[in-house]
Amino acid sequence: MDENDKNQISELRKCGMGYKSIAQRLNLNLNTVKTFCRRNGLSGNAEIIPNEEFPGYEIRVCKQCGKVFRQYPGHREKLFCCIDCRTKWWNSHQSQINRKAVYEFICPTCGQPFSAYGNRHRKYCSRTCYVAARFGRFPCE
Repeated sequence: MDENDKNQISELRKCGMGYKSIAQRLNLNLNTVKTFCRRNGLSGNAEIIPNEEFPGYEIRVCKQCGKVFRQYPGHREKLFCCIDCRTKWWNSHQSQINRKAVYEFICPTCGQPFSAYGNRHRKYCSRTCYVAARFGRFPCE
């Protein structure tokens, strides 16, 4: 456990999160979190920071940077504090992304099967095949 983890545990504990939630968010052992909190006076019922300005809002932690942010009630659940963190997480966790919008096609120009992500109306496998179908020739001719 490094200094960053220790700081995050302290912040999350002060925001009212339990040991189990902190351990899951930071990928740490539950007993490690409990021991750290006990040794640093963070054990027992954690102090919940009152939020007079925005009552009823949940406190969340960014999956990428660990920054604490508010979850607005009635809105879609946020996992990241900002767009930059979301982009960094997506780029570094390509294997964990569940890509549901992959479509399979056969190119009408060359007859080769191909797949396209996110575009179910695609017709051609490449720009070369599109130009050949549209203008009757290949672009290099």
